[in-house]
Amino acid sequence: MRASAASAAATATARRVDVAIVGGGLVGASLGAALAPVMAREGLEVAVIEAAALPPADDASTWQPSFDARASAIAAGSAAHFESLGVWQAMAEQASPISLIHVSERGRLGTTRLRADELGVEALGYVIPNAWMGRVLHRRLGQLALDWHCPARVEAIAPIAGGHRLKLSDGEVIEAGLTVLADGGRSGLKEALGIDSREAPYDQVALICNVAVSQPHRGVAYERFTPQGPMALLPLPGQAMELVWTHPAGAEQQRLALSDRAFLDQLQEAFGDRVGAFLKVGKRHAYPLSLITARETVRPGLAVLGNAAHALHPVAGQGFNLALRGVMDLVEAIEAGLAEGRAPGDRATLADFEARREADQRNVIRFSDGLIRVFGIDQPLLSRARAAGLIGLNLLGPLRRSLARRAMGRQR
Repeated sequence: MRASAASAAATATARRVDVAIVGGGLVGASLGAALAPVMAREGLEVAVIEAAALPPADDASTWQPSFDARASAIAAGSAAHFESLGVWQAMAEQASPISLIHVSERGRLGTTRLRADELGVEALGYVIPNAWMGRVLHRRLGQLALDWHCPARVEAIAPIAGGHRLKLSDGEVIEAGLTVLADGGRSGLKEALGIDSREAPYDQVALICNVAVSQPHRGVAYERFTPQGPMALLPLPGQAMELVWTHPAGAEQQRLALSDRAFLDQLQEAFGDRVGAFLKVGKRHAYPLSLITARETVRPGLAVLGNAAHALHPVAGQGFNLALRGVMDLVEAIEAGLAEGRAPGDRATLADFEARREADQRNVIRFSDGLIRVFGIDQPLLSRARAAGLIGLNLLGPLRRSLARRAMGRQR
């Protein structure tokens, strides 16, 4: 990566690039890595702007395995994408494979089990610490001739002929043919451009932490629906699991205030003993949950990716996987456009990207949102119907395999 000058007087003339990626987190860094072949083949000029200071990607001391480290569930389809980017071998060093997904409802007999061996694959997905994914991706970016602005924020953005003009906090100015917002949607840049979002609050809060268990998890991921909200347990290295425990808004405060032992006792009561005893809990974090979708994801010279485009309920585990498919579709649209003589920010190129994403995004949002809302209705007749449905799904091989393919991030 080529480091930018830090002085406000570093340049009086805007630097022109083909693509400016706003946000160097997991989504933005994945896009930078995915553009590497296009940069090499077409001479594409790419800039990445990241607001948070990052440790050097080549410094081994920056990766400190921690019991408290947040992790993400990566579908098998996403692992295949990372393989195509040349980073999966390194990511797999800290990946915990998911061999089975166990879906159940608290207090009901019905369960569904989605098995990797039934589909003839090594794993349905993997759980990887976010810090490790970031380190691997940034190490890859460090091998590319990118214009790297970090730490730097986009202080102003405005449309111009042929793209957008970005004024950065490090004093530089960039004119980009295509600007990609991959900043999580919290910077205010969407609003500055007049792009608003639909927000449908779930009136729920996700409490997320890591827990140690007394029995080997054997690569099983659990999704359990309770009257208070869904909960998930994801396998981590050793006998540890990441917990995502949904609470009605406000109810999480009581559990955040509990001692570790009292918290583990309540978790044991809520989840049962499928993983044995809960022995230890790490730092607890709480996040309010809403379904958020941007009303626009493309304009001439602009694309919106990741949480800036859509924020989903975490229990279904689809958010980052959906974002990564968006990254790959954008790169494919850019490559197709370049082959026909179009610039990356061309209206037709971005219309192609939007068409590639529309059905996938609509179906995943409908699936994730419907799952949460249907299981969130505490009504006796519906509860019995859900239990029967889970039992029936477990018995019907083709339908169960279809659900497993969706969990793997594969649509067919």
